[in-house]
Amino acid sequence: MTILTKKITCIAGALCFGIAVYAQNVQSVAEAAAKAMADAPKTEKEEEKPNYWTQSLITNFGFTETSLTNWAAGGYNTITLLTSIDGTANYKKDDSFWNNHLQMDYGFIYSDDKPFMQNNNDRIYFESKWGYKATKTLSYSANFNFRSQFSDSYKYKNPAVENPTKKDWMDAATLMSGFFSPAYTDIGLGIDWTPKKWLSINFAPLTGGFTIVKNEDLRNKYSMPLKKEYEDYEEILGSYYKSYKFELGAKLKLDSKISINDVFDYQTQLVLFSDYLNKPQNMRVNWDNSINWKIAKYFSIAFKTFLIYDNDILIVKEDDIDKYPAGRQRVQFKEYLTFNFTYTLKPKRQK
Repeated sequence: MTILTKKITCIAGALCFGIAVYAQNVQSVAEAAAKAMADAPKTEKEEEKPNYWTQSLITNFGFTETSLTNWAAGGYNTITLLTSIDGTANYKKDDSFWNNHLQMDYGFIYSDDKPFMQNNNDRIYFESKWGYKATKTLSYSANFNFRSQFSDSYKYKNPAVENPTKKDWMDAATLMSGFFSPAYTDIGLGIDWTPKKWLSINFAPLTGGFTIVKNEDLRNKYSMPLKKEYEDYEEILGSYYKSYKFELGAKLKLDSKISINDVFDYQTQLVLFSDYLNKPQNMRVNWDNSINWKIAKYFSIAFKTFLIYDNDILIVKEDDIDKYPAGRQRVQFKEYLTFNFTYTLKPKRQK
């Protein structure tokens, strides 16, 4: 064996020995790491917190413009705008629930025959209901309701002047209602019956609340009681009336919503209230209906009606003003049909 061969053999032997030692060390390190990992305390995966809330928000924007040029049939150029917000925030955990519903509508119309904008739709409605399930279809409940509007509304008469200004129109107008004039708020304790998913009936035999009329000029129209010191006065001024009236009675409320394929839905709410303290046979009636038809992703057609009968609201009409100068009780009815740009914030699902 030559010297070169011996050197190569020695080097190869040394390399094999080094590789063997290195492999043994790596194996020892791997075994130690595996043992350390096995002995280490196991960290439990953090559980996802449940979400007991579901929310939804629907916004509508409707716009109509009419322009007439040399139109033989007559008429006026008009611009109409209607906006609405319908939002819910509901909480449910075990047998307890808390449902909140807010509706806000506002719209105006501008017409060439009057040099100013008139509001033609104005509504604030908020409802909050807490409940606890007693059976599958019955729940104990407590309800809070609030209803009013954003701004003043008027009934306009033609001013007895040529080319009337806005001031002339306003001087001839009659104020009909305003913010907190009136406002209705109450709290009711009772039971909920939900025989179907689309139907809920609430009966609150103990319901107390207030009718509020902030504007002194409207207090007589909404049958506010006289202040004690003015009860015997023959001349009755707006400041002689109280700004609020307490009511204690029973309320029956029916809510229903029927949806068809997320395209067409119908909602209705009927509320009946009887005041134990003042002519309980005279029911106050509020009946709201809404039909929504989604015709495209962001466009829909909405038809809404509102019916009110309140024995405490006096309405004056020119055809019988001689017979009823202070006005009398009448059925109030409003409807509107709009083509809307609609955006829906989809509700978050409960986990």
